[in-house]
Amino acid sequence: MIATRSIDLNADLGESFGPWRMGDDRAMLAIVTSANIACGGHAGDPETMAATLAEAKARGVRVGAHPSYIDREGFGRRVIPMTPDEISRMVACQIGALMGAAALAGVQVAYVKPHGALGNLAADEPEVARAVARAVHAVSPRLALLAISGTELEPAGREAGLAVYSEVFADRAYLPTGRLVPRRQSNAMIETVEEAVARLLDFLETGRMPALGGGAIALAAQSICVHGDSPGAVAMARGIRQALTGAGMTLAPFLP
Repeated sequence: MIATRSIDLNADLGESFGPWRMGDDRAMLAIVTSANIACGGHAGDPETMAATLAEAKARGVRVGAHPSYIDREGFGRRVIPMTPDEISRMVACQIGALMGAAALAGVQVAYVKPHGALGNLAADEPEVARAVARAVHAVSPRLALLAISGTELEPAGREAGLAVYSEVFADRAYLPTGRLVPRRQSNAMIETVEEAVARLLDFLETGRMPALGGGAIALAAQSICVHGDSPGAVAMARGIRQALTGAGMTLAPFLP
């Protein structure tokens, strides 16, 4: 019996830039319940933000800001040496950019989820986690924080006075420490819908996520992430949605 009857399905979207296309946002927004929209750091620009926000609004999908290191060349997946204060300013400015575009689109930005290397570093480094949380609260204490389950970003967000929600990843493998397997490793990604579904259903029933090398780690989550830039992302998201609803679950945003 699956203990959790309702879960959010999120994806990282709005990651195109100018004429360069990344993923199929329109198709993904017909499947997911929350969209983490790039804010111009690793990807995204005003037109891409506007188009993604408009499609999310039409689909009734909750939107969040997806700030990152300013690193288009590395897609935000490289750590850029910065002080905590510099990180706070960088994150605040990106959230503000999306909120400006959202105001024009008539959409409310509800939460913030750090992207890539910034999210992974905030998962391990309390000072970085506090810098991110501080920026979110400064922009608006009404914004929630979406954090990788079991990481430093969760307590940092609560200490900053934010509502904190946690996520697990459908298409990423886990280490026994509870961290994601680095993308540079060949076994970092879950490639098939069948494997992703089996892991998620087991996690939702037991609260434990399978890890490399055997065994499982205890995690808690209100949301499941499917990466919109992965090959086969639409098929992965669709298969997961069908499996979850087939198991009697309701898919709904983690925020009301």
